[in-house]
Amino acid sequence: MGKRVLMIGLDPAVVNYDKWPELTEEKLIAALNMGKAALEFEGFEVDFCAIDHGETAAEVIAAALQKTQYDCIMIGAGVRNDPDEFLLFEQAINLVHKQAPQASICFNTGPMDGVAAVKRWL
Repeated sequence: MGKRVLMIGLDPAVVNYDKWPELTEEKLIAALNMGKAALEFEGFEVDFCAIDHGETAAEVIAAALQKTQYDCIMIGAGVRNDPDEFLLFEQAINLVHKQAPQASICFNTGPMDGVAAVKRWL
């Protein structure tokens, strides 16, 4: 059994694509699926935790963290890099810190460099 990774990121259905004109929902879904597949190819077991802008994000993250013990948790660039998501990012970090203290935390710069981010810590 491989190391377990949780990818936390904005649900593609709630992303404000006006901020990211090069992106569409379809492109983001494809990139996330490719990123997940790349991690799985490297032997990691991967779950994706899709969150909203904060309305239910805490509950969704908490449920994911209670379901399985993860070795590494990656918080996506869409949560970290958008100043409008600052409080959401802070909330996610604190939930991970409290509920999964054994897990490493890593950050990617986009959907396609998750393997490098995870390998920095596992």
